[in-house]
Amino acid sequence: MTFLRSLLRFAFLSCAAAVFAREPEPAPPVFPIPQEMELSSIGLALDESVRILLPLEPSPEDVFLARELTAELSDRFGIALRTERVPRVPDEGKVIVMGAHTNPLVTQLSSTRRLTVTSASPEPEGYLLAVDDRVVLVAGRDDAGTFYGLQSLRQLVQRTKDSAEIRGARIRDWAYKPFRAVKLYLPGRDNIPFFKRFVRDFMALHKYNQLILETNAAMRLNRHPELNAGWIEFARNMTETRRDRPAGPHGEYVDSTHYDAGDGLILEQDEVADLVRWARQYRIDVIPELPSLSHSYYLLTRHRELAEVPTAEWPDAYCPSNPKSYELLFDVLDEYLDVIKPKVVHVGHDEWRIPVPTTCERCAGQDARELYAADLKKIHDHLAARNVGTAIWGDHLIEGVRGVATSEAMQTRGGQTYRWPGALTPAQVSDQIPKDILIANWFWRPGKKGEGEPNELQVEAWGFRQFFGNFNPNIPDWERRSARASVIGGAPSSWAATTEFNFGKDLLYEFLGCANLLWSKHWPTESALQPMIQAMMPDVRARLGGRVPYTAPGARIATVDISVARIARLPSAGRGGVIETSGVTFDLGEPAGVMRTTLGAVSPPIAVGVDATSLVFLQACEKPARNGRAYYYIFNFEDSADLLGHYEVLYEDGFVATIPIRYGVNILERTWAKSGAPQSYCYQADPVDCDNETVFFSFEWLNPRLGKLIKSVTFHGSSGYRSTNGKALEDNAVLLKALSVVKAKPSARSDERKRVID
Repeated sequence: MTFLRSLLRFAFLSCAAAVFAREPEPAPPVFPIPQEMELSSIGLALDESVRILLPLEPSPEDVFLARELTAELSDRFGIALRTERVPRVPDEGKVIVMGAHTNPLVTQLSSTRRLTVTSASPEPEGYLLAVDDRVVLVAGRDDAGTFYGLQSLRQLVQRTKDSAEIRGARIRDWAYKPFRAVKLYLPGRDNIPFFKRFVRDFMALHKYNQLILETNAAMRLNRHPELNAGWIEFARNMTETRRDRPAGPHGEYVDSTHYDAGDGLILEQDEVADLVRWARQYRIDVIPELPSLSHSYYLLTRHRELAEVPTAEWPDAYCPSNPKSYELLFDVLDEYLDVIKPKVVHVGHDEWRIPVPTTCERCAGQDARELYAADLKKIHDHLAARNVGTAIWGDHLIEGVRGVATSEAMQTRGGQTYRWPGALTPAQVSDQIPKDILIANWFWRPGKKGEGEPNELQVEAWGFRQFFGNFNPNIPDWERRSARASVIGGAPSSWAATTEFNFGKDLLYEFLGCANLLWSKHWPTESALQPMIQAMMPDVRARLGGRVPYTAPGARIATVDISVARIARLPSAGRGGVIETSGVTFDLGEPAGVMRTTLGAVSPPIAVGVDATSLVFLQACEKPARNGRAYYYIFNFEDSADLLGHYEVLYEDGFVATIPIRYGVNILERTWAKSGAPQSYCYQADPVDCDNETVFFSFEWLNPRLGKLIKSVTFHGSSGYRSTNGKALEDNAVLLKALSVVKAKPSARSDERKRVID
């Protein structure tokens, strides 16, 4: 069976299983899509008789993988497997064997099953994975291949009515590109648990292997404690003044601040070291990003004497002609090198927005391009002396992006004209910039002046290696462009604090889509990728949130009568009747109808009268709204997504809880399936097609007051809400199609008490 036929067969079977409601187009069972995959209906049923086998003298990697799989099955499926050391694989019993091709148990099974895995086959980081009703084999070309085979195996585990099983499959797979990165900010202390889940249960699971981690002064700096104090002061000032960046002395546009790195606070060095250790055990190298020359607020909050523009409210660039600038920068670099011990450091060097001509006495009369080249060479040589590589954003190498000599003329709000430094000349790049610097090419996309494919050709002609930074699945001509020897991979970027909310609502289309471009050579179109990613949301949400939904099999689901509030025969109502989807039963009403609440209005109260574990809303909005990127609203991430209203949950004791309904977070428009917007997805809610025209979204809210009876639910449409662009919400309405509850389960003791009473 070919890969495509197998994938289509999977899609057909998954759709056929949705008897009552048409589900979104399913994703492949393993993502990124394997290079070769054949699915089977014969899988391995999981129970506690299954053994994970290790050789008598296992490698540390063998032991690590066995423990990881044991933890996965225990935590997510409640199945505790034993690990045993054996001289050979027995002929009977259900077993799981994982290891590189040198593992004697792997060698035995590969031979008996006629599977070829050696140090040369499959391709680098490759593996073979075979699952039938008795044996699971993960055979890696090397330890990296075995690790990635385990990640595919984790995705093949699926819940059944009574337990779980590993889906039958034969996979031969390997990496397309060697550099598969995500760029994000160092997390704050409260978000360390999420960061660790993101590394293990998203990055590693989807086969990323590099983490570009912007740190600034968010780690304890023992040599320069004043930078930590200044960082906290700076972040607090930006938050209190509700700004994402300050302005220049005359109103000039200056660099973005990134003050939400570390959530604007400080991590201790051992905390940072632990995050690096955590990432490395999942085969992810950490590349610290310490912006230099530009975006250097963190260096200058308490060192205004080193600023290129010392009169700025908060200086963003240091003076490259002042030797003391490098004393400070190298102290900070060295302290990070001691803690992280990286192979490469990303030193920024983008968007150098000092005024030209400069007012700095030391730099006056000098060519800014020569200053740039000399600065970069000093930093490169300092890192090279410690056997550490250098990476930069490459825009100041490209005249078409940054301008010839200077940027185009710009004006402040007061009408003052000013310019920034332009790009180096081709001769300066060729002669003065070390060619072992790794270039982050964010100017790959066409459509803007000076950007597009010719730039990567120029970068390659100079002899640099490059990766596509700010990467996106919509890159045109990826197959041809990625085949260039200089293009080693890519990195989608987060430009806001490392939180589940920010990543969930903004970035999963990019993170998942790019993972597939970088690992696989099966590249769905944008229109095909969108429903795949939406179909993956329940699993992604459970992993990133670290929680299993209460709507899992075995839940006690009850429908709530909302007929008091329904408007029958509304054009957007969809069909009626009772449906079941993803383990939830919904009563859509007969005839079909919805509760429609416009902006500024309040719905009739819906009686609940249940001690609910969770409430499950089937809802949509009438028209699209706005979900702005989180970095538009750094001081208030939640309101970067339009607030359409909120449910008011009234308990029997008078306490009220509210549930915000935000566009792109837990609701989308009823016409979403026909919107054609490839990056439109919903993180916290899952689409349910109620007919060929209308989609509603199933959103589960976990009750924070278990044991307390919920009296009623009322919806309040937003009134006076303004989007991140300053505009008031357009006319809209929230449509509630159905409401269900997950009820508390009776305990064995309560059942016994009931029998005694009866």
